[in-house]
Amino acid sequence: MTPALIIEQVLSEFEGVIPKSTWGETSLFYNPGKVLPNGVYFCTIKEKNGDNDKASALDRAGIFRLSMGVSKASYKLRFGDQPKRANKGGIVDTRDDFEKLNSLMPHPIYGWMSWVQVLNPSQETFTELSPLLQEAYSSAKEKFSKKLKSAGKL
Repeated sequence: MTPALIIEQVLSEFEGVIPKSTWGETSLFYNPGKVLPNGVYFCTIKEKNGDNDKASALDRAGIFRLSMGVSKASYKLRFGDQPKRANKGGIVDTRDDFEKLNSLMPHPIYGWMSWVQVLNPSQETFTELSPLLQEAYSSAKEKFSKKLKSAGKL
């Protein structure tokens, strides 16, 4: 799998998704018709370290991270309770090797928010992640609807 292929697959499988690329990361937002400025993001592909995000060593050649926000229940089923939020520049305390390839684990920065990551997922791993990606997308659709209602657009 490559970042471009993952983005292509997500865009073809899920309606209303808008990609936005900045700072070495492509965020995938649910925002049909671009009704909101950004919509609700549910999945990201990051290809380089950030100032406060170096735990996955994304500056290694060819390394990228696929991340998605899952429900608290799904997170707990796979990893137990969510870790505490880390201080700025720190990582969550899960004792995971955040540089390990092709392995689902908590996100090193956003694990406390039920975000998960896989570095360089294989096709098989990406296929196994399909239910989690669907869950993240469905959650984004719900949050989007709530945003529209609160903005008086529904």
